[in-house]
Amino acid sequence: MQNQRRVVIDYVSPSVNCGQFYIKRVVNEIVNVEAYILADGHDVLGASVLYKHEKEKKWRETRMQLVVNDEWNAAFSVEKQGFYNYKVQAWVDYALNWRYGLKRKIDDNQYVFSELLEGAEYVEAIAKNVSSDEDKNYLLYLNKLFKDENSYGEALNEATSDRLYQLFYNNPTKTLENTSTEYQVYVDRKKARFSTWYEFFPRSASEKEGVHGTFKDCERLLPRVKNMGFDVVYLPPIHPIGEVNRKGKNNTTEAKDGDVGSTWGVGSQYGGHKDIHPELGDINDFKTLINKAKDLDLEIAMDYALQAAPDHPWVKDHPKWFKWRPDGTVQYAENPPKKYQDILPIYWESEDYKNLWKECLDILMYWIDCGINIFRVDNPHTKPFYFWNWIISKVKAKHPDVIFLAEAFTAPKVMQQLAKQGYTQSYTYFTWRNNKHDLIKYIEELTKSELKEYMQPNFWPNTPDINPYHLQGASDAKHMQRYALAGTLSSCIGIYGPVFEYMLSDSLLGKEEYLNSEKFQITHYDWSIENKLTTIIAKINYIRHNNEALQQTNNIKFCYVENENLIAFYKWNNSKTNNLLVVISLDSYNSQQGMVQLPLHELGVSAGHHVEVQDLITNNSYNWNGEWNFVELHPSLPFHIFKINK
Repeated sequence: MQNQRRVVIDYVSPSVNCGQFYIKRVVNEIVNVEAYILADGHDVLGASVLYKHEKEKKWRETRMQLVVNDEWNAAFSVEKQGFYNYKVQAWVDYALNWRYGLKRKIDDNQYVFSELLEGAEYVEAIAKNVSSDEDKNYLLYLNKLFKDENSYGEALNEATSDRLYQLFYNNPTKTLENTSTEYQVYVDRKKARFSTWYEFFPRSASEKEGVHGTFKDCERLLPRVKNMGFDVVYLPPIHPIGEVNRKGKNNTTEAKDGDVGSTWGVGSQYGGHKDIHPELGDINDFKTLINKAKDLDLEIAMDYALQAAPDHPWVKDHPKWFKWRPDGTVQYAENPPKKYQDILPIYWESEDYKNLWKECLDILMYWIDCGINIFRVDNPHTKPFYFWNWIISKVKAKHPDVIFLAEAFTAPKVMQQLAKQGYTQSYTYFTWRNNKHDLIKYIEELTKSELKEYMQPNFWPNTPDINPYHLQGASDAKHMQRYALAGTLSSCIGIYGPVFEYMLSDSLLGKEEYLNSEKFQITHYDWSIENKLTTIIAKINYIRHNNEALQQTNNIKFCYVENENLIAFYKWNNSKTNNLLVVISLDSYNSQQGMVQLPLHELGVSAGHHVEVQDLITNNSYNWNGEWNFVELHPSLPFHIFKINK
């Protein structure tokens, strides 16, 4: 179909899959919009970004600026939670084009009275749009002036004045404007971007060895978690544990008397996903724990594990939700060569899928009503992507504060798809990125590619499932290094404790699995122990909470340092009022030194200018002069977090 639009709008960003999925921000963050905007010929163009919150009726507008080579940009701030729509609008600005041509002709000493008559028409066209009487009267005056050949000199002065330019610019006549596709940004609360997680097993919280922990025991541990600087307490599943095919210690297939089984084998005679393991307490005890945590500005995160033990009530009440073999046996969960005889995977292709989906949603709504707003989702990559899109959309529409963390150590594109379908945060490959090259490559991928628009990484040095080789038998220096890397590279981090801070890393031979894994047994800890690592973790978390540069992930620039065992990077907040330089040694055994290159250009500092840096760990301050400066790190404290004071 033919149309008369002349302006082309191309390559609008940010967008995900050309707008098929929304980008993500948190409250008060900025959306920087860019687009290629061009037209035939050499006419002056105008462009704007139009945006509005889903509950607003009128579009707001911010003008775009030409940067270079037909590339335009603008930015807008998202002020509240929920969806914003945005689009790019562009037009030939005939009034400004007239003014541009007029000036060139005047510079060429041409007589331009005819052009002034044309200008009178543009002036008249915008006179009805200006808001102030002063501007309206001025435009009416110009309309007469441009038609008066006896006032030719004055007319030229006014036609080329800055005042008229601003009136034309601010009140464009958008003849035959073109508008791009509409795009969406979903805006979350701040914790979606910045959170510090601490995971522990409630059943291991008892002060007495051999005694099953309770929610009351968990209450006792909350001040410890708070004092270490965490703001999310993540609990593995708290539901009844299956008794049929229950796993024994170290994942043996036969449980002995007293074996407690895996918390992820959900469901028994005591109930399913809406019930609580009877030895932990009851629903009132759990609600009390939630409220005690809130009093300390902590949030309880629950595990959402959509699988069932063989004796889960669903198996009897909803047999169609599981896949049965021709011989009448059920298909157990498998991830060859691993087998999970204590778990029945849900049959997502069931003809009764609508009731299945509804029940899965009801589970979330039940716990949300109890006061839970954060869910860590177990193995989401083994459930349909479109199921997650549906259920997350349903929850967020009613409860926008809810955060979903995808526990998906899986293929990159699978992990990315989960984020596109709505997951707030995602586990990552940080757990295995250990050398300088791999760390930089991975962080650049997360922060410089399209991933930065929709996937918020959450860096975990360890988990109950993963005891990485580099932490097995590792020193406190290695643990400090890994926590410093996680806490400064990513704004969302977490650890499985107290295993991490107590450096408990005995493993199964040749495997990244814990010996005597807490997944299959109760472990007794002396929770009162404080050591160097608990102190360092608390200090890093304090620094994170007091420096906006570490409360986001994407503002990062790696700095050159003349040593492959040292990694250095610059981080800043959006307003560049908080600037940090982080230097971390990747050697846990030896001292390392080198010359680090300050990012003077990004800091807006001249080469000869003195820069004061304050080490936020030791509080020592240094005056650095010039671009290159000496650093030395020892295993006793293998990192610097410098605050840059220009």
